[in-house]
Amino acid sequence: MRQWMWMVAAIPMALSAQEAARPITLDEAVRLAQRNAPAAVQARNAVRSQSAVTRTRYAAYLPTLSLGAGANRQNGTRYLLDLDTILPNDVPWRASHSLSSNIELFDGGRRYFDVMAARANVDAAEASEIAQRFNIALGVKQQYFAVLAAREQQGAAEKQLEQTTEQLKAANARVAAGAATRSDSLRSVIAVGNAKLAVLAADNALATANASLSRLVGSVALVTATPSDTGDAARVTLGDAELVAIAEQGPAVRQAESAVAAARQQSRSAKTPYLPTLSVGLSQSYAASEAGFAILGDTRNKNLATSLRVNYTLFNGLQREQQVVQASIAEQNAEANLRDARLNARQQMIQQLGTLRTAEARVEIQRQSVLAGEEDLRVQQERYNLGAGTLLDLLASQSTLISARQALIQARLDARVAKAQIEALLGRAL
Repeated sequence: MRQWMWMVAAIPMALSAQEAARPITLDEAVRLAQRNAPAAVQARNAVRSQSAVTRTRYAAYLPTLSLGAGANRQNGTRYLLDLDTILPNDVPWRASHSLSSNIELFDGGRRYFDVMAARANVDAAEASEIAQRFNIALGVKQQYFAVLAAREQQGAAEKQLEQTTEQLKAANARVAAGAATRSDSLRSVIAVGNAKLAVLAADNALATANASLSRLVGSVALVTATPSDTGDAARVTLGDAELVAIAEQGPAVRQAESAVAAARQQSRSAKTPYLPTLSVGLSQSYAASEAGFAILGDTRNKNLATSLRVNYTLFNGLQREQQVVQASIAEQNAEANLRDARLNARQQMIQQLGTLRTAEARVEIQRQSVLAGEEDLRVQQERYNLGAGTLLDLLASQSTLISARQALIQARLDARVAKAQIEALLGRAL
């Protein structure tokens, strides 16, 4: 009896903890998670990093430029040949400065292929960032729907407690009237205790789901799903064939396509060392010795140099051949990954469509089962109150209704998650 009193006292505390959570909409939860999640931050930084690489590849077409300047002076003494005379060794300042530039005119197309590969890597990073955003959205939606399911479990547990409480009152009344045995009252007490445990379990599940949702969205304060989002998931109006076709061009597939493009350009770049390179250099320097400090030197002592260099590597220990083989292997691996990504997208879409259609059918069936179970429980309760039915019939009807409610909640959760999975595959909201 004390244990049940403790459970009854714990229910208001759990409810007050839930009231402290701030309700947020699903769109707000997804937006917060896509902004705060570490995976989203890393994906955005990957795009920035690849964009910086692309700028570096373009800058390789520009000439290099370097500037140098310096001055030095030596002090000391020296002996003459007779070893008796010591003369100072004061050397004037030696100053110089230089300006040089170099540009590669022809490199066999290496810089061009590097630019194309870098741009393809940017496309891959952007596709990865989109895929990551929808993966984060999927995780948030799953947890958001878990909050909704926990809230539905809470409502079902409260209804169960209400019904078992009425059942206990009826059993006590019949026992007091001598129309039932003490066993009916004891079984009703057990049913009430189980209902109270179900309420506590539902409250704890909701609190845990709220905490998990708060972590996903990066909120310090506890958040929860808004009560208005407890309805069924909106139906998918697009046809199955259209959804499969869109999924085969989803973010994961686009990322794989960009990876193939980058690998193809890198394979071409690996073959450029078989061609000669041509570069031009220009330098200008000044040098002079001055009595005073002159870091820029003497402009009258000028040296200009222009160079034109052609370079061709005849043999470098088969390093070129190794690079070509490795680049070819990387290209073949990327093509295999692209093929698998398309097949996987089709497989996942077909699987999730089947799950969604089945879950939608289960929702309708279980909704009718709940209505039928509630009516059956009402009839069995009245029959028991009138003495026309047994407590075992009433308990069996109650158990059937509890199972139907649990199945309805699970069917709704499965339908919502399946739709979120489809949206993640498509890279778009439905």
